[in-house]
Amino acid sequence: MTTTEHDLRTTWQAWHDEREQWLQEPHGWLSITALHWLTSEPTEIAGLPGTWRVRDADTVELSGVTAEDEVRLDDRPVGGSVGMQPVDGLPGVMVSVGDKVVEIARRTDDYALRVRDPQAITRTAFSGVPVFPVDESWVVTGRFTPYDEPETITVDAVVAGLHHYPTVVGTVEFELGGATQTLRALPGKDGGLGLHFRDATSGQETYGGGRILRVDDPGADGTLVIDLNRTVNLPCAFIAHATCPLPPAGNTVTVPVEAGERTPLRPDLA
Repeated sequence: MTTTEHDLRTTWQAWHDEREQWLQEPHGWLSITALHWLTSEPTEIAGLPGTWRVRDADTVELSGVTAEDEVRLDDRPVGGSVGMQPVDGLPGVMVSVGDKVVEIARRTDDYALRVRDPQAITRTAFSGVPVFPVDESWVVTGRFTPYDEPETITVDAVVAGLHHYPTVVGTVEFELGGATQTLRALPGKDGGLGLHFRDATSGQETYGGGRILRVDDPGADGTLVIDLNRTVNLPCAFIAHATCPLPPAGNTVTVPVEAGERTPLRPDLA
């Protein structure tokens, strides 16, 4: 093993360990046990206090809460009724109910509750994310070409009938398998870019809804390093109650990307 290979595997292992720790957080993605779509009708939900409804165009209301329900919003006790205003495309409003957390999320004009329970089997039985072997051949140089203006596009979701409206900021080109690959790039949440794609392993060795790779900001000349060993699954690969977007149209790598995360084991389906 060369020094470069050793360094690549060492840094990848530290990154992979951190990612698995993040996945296992008590109220992280692996803790989600239910997804409930709300209407204007006050509705009781099993295991949760009070009633929940969409009160108006931008507000979800929880009513009938007592002190014994142990409900907290922004770390303050909630009693009676409270209104919450989640924003489409952003993380939802988090409400604590005992040791559970309820996420109130907005998806276009629809609202849903996601219940996060630290005792979820998808979390307690989690045994790690299966991956392909780390290999330096999957580290390539690409070039980013920005659009004159960011473009809002429409993509489908893993939930039938649901749509997402992400922003794409340009294209990334790189050589892989003897062919030029071109992917539309999303802005990263904390800088950099996101490449959400399918490839010939999708639906076979890897999750059928595609995977995503975060890359650092390109240099002044547009060049960037693409380490496909760090390609990861979206939450929908791990749990049944996610609303993940599918990749933008055309974001398909023409060769099998046998790098990064594989299809995870699902203890809830065992």
